[in-house]
Amino acid sequence: MSADSNDLFQARTSVEQVEEGHELAPKFDDEGLIPVVTTDFETGELLMHGYMNAEALAKTIETGEAHYWSRSRRTLWHKGATSGLTQRVAEMRIDDDQDAVWLKVNVDGNGASCHVGYRSCFYRSVPTGSAEGPLTLRYEETEKVFDPEDVYGDAPNPTKL
Repeated sequence: MSADSNDLFQARTSVEQVEEGHELAPKFDDEGLIPVVTTDFETGELLMHGYMNAEALAKTIETGEAHYWSRSRRTLWHKGATSGLTQRVAEMRIDDDQDAVWLKVNVDGNGASCHVGYRSCFYRSVPTGSAEGPLTLRYEETEKVFDPEDVYGDAPNPTKL
């Protein structure tokens, strides 16, 4: 049985309902999207940031596996469908005004979540304390968990420049 967002999501009727109520009434932006941060359930490590539309949110609730909306490809995306690195949702939270989602997941396979091959999409740090000249990013993860070519082959890179 497929979840329908019309059955799962309530209309937003008041601040009290949204902030203090028990109804799921997500607020999607003008493009129909809600931001999602995804962390490792066990370690709390930030794995990725993405977006969901109503269908992706409903499918995530229904299946217990993370689904996102790919803004670059303009399509629904079941995380792990191609790579096998499925994100199984251990806990899902929504913020106080219901316009952001937090997924705590267990990742199948080697635990990686980044299409570039690193465990986390946040594998580089940005130096702070000075804004002079071009910044040099520092790699916090120095070894890839997997080779993207082995996993994705010649599939189009989801990043558009």
